[in-house]
Amino acid sequence: MKINQSILFLSLLASAHAIGQVKKPASKLPNIIYIYADDLGYADTGPYGQQKIKTPNLDRMAREGMKFTQHYTSTPVCAPARCMLLTGKHGGHSYIRGNYEMGGFPDSLEAGQMPLPEGTFTIPKMLKQVGYTTGMAGKWGLGMANNTGSPQRQGFDFMYGYLDQKQAHNYYPTHLWQNGKWDTLANPLINVHRKLDSTKATDKDFDYFKGNVYAPEKMTEKAVSFIQSNKAKPFFLYLPYTIPHVSLQAPDEYVKKYVGKFPESPYYGQKSYASTKYPLSTYAAMITYLDDQVGIIMQQIKKLGLDENTIIMFSSDNGATFNGGVNAKFFNSVDGLHGLKMDVYEGGIREPFIARWPGKIPAGKTSNLISVQYDMMATLADLTGQKVENTDGISLLPELTGNSKAQKQHPYLYFEYPEKGGQLAIRMGDWKGVKVNMRKDPNTKWQIYNLKTDRNETTDLASQHPELSKQFDAIVKKEHQTSHIKEWEFIDPKFDGKAMGE
Repeated sequence: MKINQSILFLSLLASAHAIGQVKKPASKLPNIIYIYADDLGYADTGPYGQQKIKTPNLDRMAREGMKFTQHYTSTPVCAPARCMLLTGKHGGHSYIRGNYEMGGFPDSLEAGQMPLPEGTFTIPKMLKQVGYTTGMAGKWGLGMANNTGSPQRQGFDFMYGYLDQKQAHNYYPTHLWQNGKWDTLANPLINVHRKLDSTKATDKDFDYFKGNVYAPEKMTEKAVSFIQSNKAKPFFLYLPYTIPHVSLQAPDEYVKKYVGKFPESPYYGQKSYASTKYPLSTYAAMITYLDDQVGIIMQQIKKLGLDENTIIMFSSDNGATFNGGVNAKFFNSVDGLHGLKMDVYEGGIREPFIARWPGKIPAGKTSNLISVQYDMMATLADLTGQKVENTDGISLLPELTGNSKAQKQHPYLYFEYPEKGGQLAIRMGDWKGVKVNMRKDPNTKWQIYNLKTDRNETTDLASQHPELSKQFDAIVKKEHQTSHIKEWEFIDPKFDGKAMGE
């Protein structure tokens, strides 16, 4: 790993500048809950047209709140999506831009992903400036307890869940983490990437992938406890659940809700992750289980009398996956959009976004505002009477509270993703520009789509609009900053070992 120290230094200076911009706090600070699904497709839930999977609590949340139809993740995979959400930066400015893995899968090799650096300005740090208590339960993916990426060093007062994304491939882990300490769970040691022999597999072989303590249940338990402990003061609760990221594992009582409803065959692990006798039923069960967790959180807020002073938001980190036994086509998971996880086409980056806040967010509304998850820092700053300048986002608060005439618009959204060959995307009004396989061909041409008439990106109009290609080139030149590691620099790869003086 080759670090450009000057870039890191400038990044930290910019973060320090952002920290100081605090206006007078709002008179009554609302509680903030942000629920983040993992690899959930745009249309995997009822509010977005799902027909085969039941999500009554999200249906209710949409009826009582606002649903966005043109909301985007910042990038189409786990770790960088989380980084950009929490730091308000797009892929051309973000410190973390890909899933840079460290260590290995066994417990003894757990080392997480590339850590956020010391001094990073994050949403929880911003909210702590005006008195919030901050907590999270779920998947972190931005560092371990013993380095600068520790959740406690990045603004969270409380953390429970997975630190290493690789550990999260197993829903019945030997342990989770609480405030930097190992929390042993009563589960057997499971190698979820062990394949089964399709000619010999028995029910007992499939049972190998089942445990006693389901990680998402523990996450909800800790989240409810956090809410109860902080009900008398403003709190921020970040809930990045691992559902429905593979492995396909769910409690039997949830799987049984769907067995017999779908034409399915067993999955034997041929595309990695845990084998399961009922892959379609298990995928549906996981999403229904997630929906139930949303219901538990909403019920707890109401029970404590916090409903009218709590904004609850729901989204996902990227589109549906393509492996591990998941069949996105069967469930129409991305509603016909082109692409899946790891793609900057619409199916990989367009996400559900639902927000509910009784009395503040109009009920039953649908917003077509073009928005993105790196808007959340600016939105929550606005919500809590703060001002942040070092962000690529804009506040969505006017739109959320029914004042759409005052809502600012993005001139464009910028997406830069160094993995799967190197990809770019720009959303500018109804126009979308896409470049793929840039490592192989740095001079590849823009694909250009009109999303108003072609939301599924089927017809490339680049030859008819050379002026748009020039505009997109100018945007890339403006928005791209050199990454701090060589592996993520695919747009303007000027440095190598010799160039760095090694």
